[in-house]
Amino acid sequence: MRTSSRWQHLLQLCVALTIVLGLATACGAPKQAQAAGNSQIDSILKAGVLKVGLDIFVPWAFKDKDGNLVGFEVDVANKLAQDMGVKVEFVPTEWSGIIPALLTGKFDVIIGGMGVTTERALKVNFSDPYEWGGIDVVVNKKLLPNVTSDLSALNSESVVIAVRLGATPVEAAKRVAPKAQLHQFDTDEAVVQDVLNGNAQAAFSSSPTPAFWAADYPDTLYRPLADADLLDMQPSAFAVRKGDPDTLAFFNSWILINQAWLKERANYWYGTRDWAPLLGD
Repeated sequence: MRTSSRWQHLLQLCVALTIVLGLATACGAPKQAQAAGNSQIDSILKAGVLKVGLDIFVPWAFKDKDGNLVGFEVDVANKLAQDMGVKVEFVPTEWSGIIPALLTGKFDVIIGGMGVTTERALKVNFSDPYEWGGIDVVVNKKLLPNVTSDLSALNSESVVIAVRLGATPVEAAKRVAPKAQLHQFDTDEAVVQDVLNGNAQAAFSSSPTPAFWAADYPDTLYRPLADADLLDMQPSAFAVRKGDPDTLAFFNSWILINQAWLKERANYWYGTRDWAPLLGD
């Protein structure tokens, strides 16, 4: 009798525990579902506005002669917002601080030609690639006239390389020419001006910008690399805050659906200068 009573008591405890666990699961499920449904996409649709972080640099995103924001990334963000049925609000932000600005909620997504790197991926989640690009180089003809495609002449303590602060060309310059000094600036305009003024012998920047520089200043600048030899080819992707799989899934779907359109826009902005009149005089 004592043994039977003991088993009955254990059975009652098991039943009670099962009920408690069942209630906990039932109570927890709606909270989880609510959390899962509270994505940035929901907030964007509710507000009717997609806030996009980017920096100003040609031809990714820049002001035309009439003061309108144009460029490849602007086209991408405009079409994305249109397909979502919302307005777009651009939030120009210096590149060196663009990830912290995203993390503090100043905008919903970075669409600004951001290359995917391990360091950045520790802070944000990246979408699938929507464009690929590499790093190109221009050199001052008078200061260093004989730089070849191996770029070994740049790896000297007497060489100064101009780069954009916080951008991927910084790492490319450090890897290719670890002995060189770096001048870092907030804008591409300041980068190329440093080389034109003779304060730096070379500049590293994302393609196709150095090719445009060399075409604009043929008496001063040249490119030692051919198009097939660009450095550090890497994907560009949207960047979003971590912990939001629904938003990431939507952006990935949008990129997949719009592959042909993205290629056409990239060819226009990166493969031609048809847009140059937008810059004015």
